[in-house]
Amino acid sequence: MKRSDPNRIAVMDVTLRDGEQTPEVAYTAAEKLQLARLLLEDVGVDRIEIASSRVSEGEREAARLIAEWARKEHMAPRVEILGYSDGTTSVDWIVETGGRVLNLLVKGSECHCRGQLNMTPERHRGWVSETVRYARRKRLLVNVYLEDWSNGVRDSFDYVFAMVQILCELGAHRIYLPDTLGILAPDGVERYVGLMTATWPDAVFEFHAHNDYSLATANCLAAVRAGARGVHTSVNGMGERTGNASLAEVVATVHDHTSFRTGVDESRLAAVSRMVETFSGKVVAANAPIVGRDAFTQTAGIHADGDLKGDLYASRLAPARFNRRRRYALGKLSGKASLDHNLKALGIDLPDSDRALVLQRIVELGDKKHTVVPEDLPYIIADVLKSPERQLVRVEHYEVTVGTDQVPRAEVSVAYRKRKASGVATGDGGYDAFMNALKKAVKKFGIEVPRLEDFRVRIPPGGRTGALVETLITWRGGDAEEGTFTTLGVDTDQLAAAVIATEKMLNATAPRPRPEPRRRRRATRPRAAR
Repeated sequence: MKRSDPNRIAVMDVTLRDGEQTPEVAYTAAEKLQLARLLLEDVGVDRIEIASSRVSEGEREAARLIAEWARKEHMAPRVEILGYSDGTTSVDWIVETGGRVLNLLVKGSECHCRGQLNMTPERHRGWVSETVRYARRKRLLVNVYLEDWSNGVRDSFDYVFAMVQILCELGAHRIYLPDTLGILAPDGVERYVGLMTATWPDAVFEFHAHNDYSLATANCLAAVRAGARGVHTSVNGMGERTGNASLAEVVATVHDHTSFRTGVDESRLAAVSRMVETFSGKVVAANAPIVGRDAFTQTAGIHADGDLKGDLYASRLAPARFNRRRRYALGKLSGKASLDHNLKALGIDLPDSDRALVLQRIVELGDKKHTVVPEDLPYIIADVLKSPERQLVRVEHYEVTVGTDQVPRAEVSVAYRKRKASGVATGDGGYDAFMNALKKAVKKFGIEVPRLEDFRVRIPPGGRTGALVETLITWRGGDAEEGTFTTLGVDTDQLAAAVIATEKMLNATAPRPRPEPRRRRRATRPRAAR
């Protein structure tokens, strides 16, 4: 149990074993193999735990596939399998799959030993000794989990002391200290891990955190500071209950808040996160550190302005470090700087007057709870710059009813030059019903609606159901050259976008009030002085 590089913290990832205990998650053998290769070759974790022995034939097949690949790639010692203190059974299972490393689960608290196994500590140590000796005869490397160690070290240290002593005598390679129920806070971790490293200075201890109080990352940091030589992580924090320590969070925290280093390639953390998200079906929280969709998104205009003036809101957690990019959200909190960042990224240059109109439209959409992304900007720009200078006609209200076995029906209210009118009609579809009702309403104003020539709908790429919709309508009539003209509407709702485009058509064709002639002022003679 010799220590390696004193400045290096080992990372053992348990996504394929502990992470699979996430409710409703099960990986196929092929998925496990793909993740194993990515974690060891691409991400660069030191070791992975891939399975529990004696679980199922599917688990055996996955372990066999990974062990065979690891042997060919000379990585067999970096692949570990959980086994139990059952004499020969777990060891034989691991040997049959081609595994080389046994992670032996033993009871790390007297409470678990007596209450779950119904054994005395002496008898349990006897089973542990028998299993370790048999594993060594089968040429397996043996690491040991002290299950419920966090309770055991606090409540029954004599029990823990006797167990660790015999493990050291048996030649256990590493001893794993699990906070099985996630009960510890950082000060407790530092105290109890420090007690272990001080009592057995030649042993190699690694810390295994659970996240029940959302303290897993902080607890890993405390364990490293207390002398733990390794930490256990899971991609996206996958695991039972509230999960395990997140790989991305722990690696970044160790790198930035200690003098230690890991072998993990930070630029590959987002990629493995996406793959686990896909295979598991468990969506990563948008605000998850490092890998969440919004982790590097600035929303407040003041933050965007500060970044524009010299990265005033940047930190060591730079997105480029993780192969990601800074984003600036567009919405009601956006300012000029947020828009400028996005326009620059798209290579668009607008004069100040047009930029102000675009920003106003973004804020309006944000007030309606619409999400605006950079891909929407070209549509918004086109929408704003094609708006009439003065809005004489306004569609104040509309309601369209469409349903199965029901004729589409629409009610429309329109305002024009301080007058209001409404119409009700049916049609062959929702928009047709709207247009029929609109024609009835504006007829009262003497406005003639031109004929619809073409109707086109586009959305930005990406397949977002909440994406902005661009509706481009071509009309025949009015004063436009060659008898046709187009109007454009943008909204997250297709019908609303069509209504906006139609409203622009009304403003383009409605008669404009003639300016009143100026009255000529009479020349007046000055009053004669009395």
